[in-house]
Amino acid sequence: MPIPDLLHELLTAVGPTGHEEPASRIWRRAASTFAEVTSDTLGTSFARVAAGGRSTLALFGHIDEIGVAITNIDAEGRLWYATLGSIEAEMLLGQRVVISGREGPVEGVLASGELGRGRGEQHAVRHADLHIDIGASGKEDAAARVSVGDPAVWRGDPLELPNDRLVSKALDNRLGAYVALEAARRIAEAGDAQVDVVAVATVQEELSHQGARTAAFALDPDVALVIDVTWATDVPGGDPRRAGRIDLGSGAAITRGPAVNRRLSCLLERAAEEEEIAHAFEVYTGRTQTDADDVHVSRGGVPTGVISIPVRYMHSPCELASLNDVEAAIALVVAFARRLTPETSFLR
Repeated sequence: MPIPDLLHELLTAVGPTGHEEPASRIWRRAASTFAEVTSDTLGTSFARVAAGGRSTLALFGHIDEIGVAITNIDAEGRLWYATLGSIEAEMLLGQRVVISGREGPVEGVLASGELGRGRGEQHAVRHADLHIDIGASGKEDAAARVSVGDPAVWRGDPLELPNDRLVSKALDNRLGAYVALEAARRIAEAGDAQVDVVAVATVQEELSHQGARTAAFALDPDVALVIDVTWATDVPGGDPRRAGRIDLGSGAAITRGPAVNRRLSCLLERAAEEEEIAHAFEVYTGRTQTDADDVHVSRGGVPTGVISIPVRYMHSPCELASLNDVEAAIALVVAFARRLTPETSFLR
């Protein structure tokens, strides 16, 4: 299964949290071919497929990725940074990065002064040990290309692997944004939905879900699905006892727990079984660490479900997923949406 063109374009875009514009423009352009597209002042994007307006299903997928922001340029032209989202320093050491600079992309490498030098007793890498080298001859040269505050992401272009598997940066969560949009497109194409469907590409999820919080308040949907990624358990150290067995190829993971509506989760399970869509279950006894944590308590409460795609090597430049699981997530969202009516009740 080749990587869909739109997904490939979204994955190669530079769009760290708080600086999502390049990825959002791609998403909105694709959405405009079949839906009414709007945005808000935070940068969240909306694509509405209308069906009478009596009830609204919102599909949330955050479009931001983790990255760094330049905080200082020293006399030697080295760039120092702070993280945008959660990144382990060990993941950054030795990585190539692309900075959104003054006049366009600026290439560099994240390094330590001791990289490649024997240093006796090893110690944990800290962000304070690392800087970005863009080949500058000094501060003036670097400042002509890069400004304090400019964002950067690591290099990790999409790569197809055997068995319909995909490696890339930013699978967290361009996959969710893509699934929400592609599901909405298929719903529009089918033309038989009984509720309005709004795909939402939220921003700043990696900074505690700000985009979803404001979007849910503004939309006030009757029901919501959040599409995100989750940790695959089929890796060394993966523990299915934590929250359930979530392997690559197991399909769309349906969340169960206090943050999601139980009746909604049952409807997702029924849709998956009736449509023979591959699926698994993930259990969260507290927060899900997704946009759902804010969506489900918006206003007077929004019946919310979570569909997740298993991913290996999360928050790295080589996140790995199965395109079959992506397709299962799309199919499940579509199947659920086409079963909804304005009379569907999620009261508990």
